[in-house]
Amino acid sequence: MPNILHKKFSYSFNYATLIIAAANTLVFILTGSGRNLNMQYLLGLQPILFIRGHYFWQLFTYMFMHGSWSHLISNMIGLIFFGLYVERQCGSKEFLLFYILCGILCGAASLAIYSLSGHWQMLLVGASGAVYAVLLLFAVIFPRSTVFIFGLVPVPAPLLVAIYAGIELFDQLFGMRQGIAHLAHLSGFAAAWLFCLVRYGVNPIKVWKNALR
Repeated sequence: MPNILHKKFSYSFNYATLIIAAANTLVFILTGSGRNLNMQYLLGLQPILFIRGHYFWQLFTYMFMHGSWSHLISNMIGLIFFGLYVERQCGSKEFLLFYILCGILCGAASLAIYSLSGHWQMLLVGASGAVYAVLLLFAVIFPRSTVFIFGLVPVPAPLLVAIYAGIELFDQLFGMRQGIAHLAHLSGFAAAWLFCLVRYGVNPIKVWKNALR
């Protein structure tokens, strides 16, 4: 009997990446373009509301909420740029499973750490964690690819992941760039790493080492 964790979906490509981007944009507009605080606290992820108020849906809805147009656009650019390549390679159903599951895991990790550290009022919104997860999977699927930063600076995809992880870890430890969910970004990388190990039986480090040979 095949392991359900490794059971593959039938392949289809239905532009799920664009549908997710459209859903994020639609939610952003319908909820007041980041200005409606009531909607932010209703659909964003806040430990005190999730745990004491039983707002359990927040673990899913937070990743479709954004605080500003710049927040939304930067996340959607990253999602579309890397997501379409990943989705075309693994199929829309697999991509949706990966994206939603990693987003939920990011939220759960952030929720646990904020709660244990006493930050009950922290509000987490945005698709950043899931997008960072997509970036890591892109680097695993296409380990020899090169990403041009600002369209000018060539950076190997695995190195880009390492750079972003280093920046986020530094900022998280030393309190740089306040107002950015560094913890969610790091959780996105961790969730994608775990997904690769459990779902595909692949260690990203080994993939990247082999790509250098």
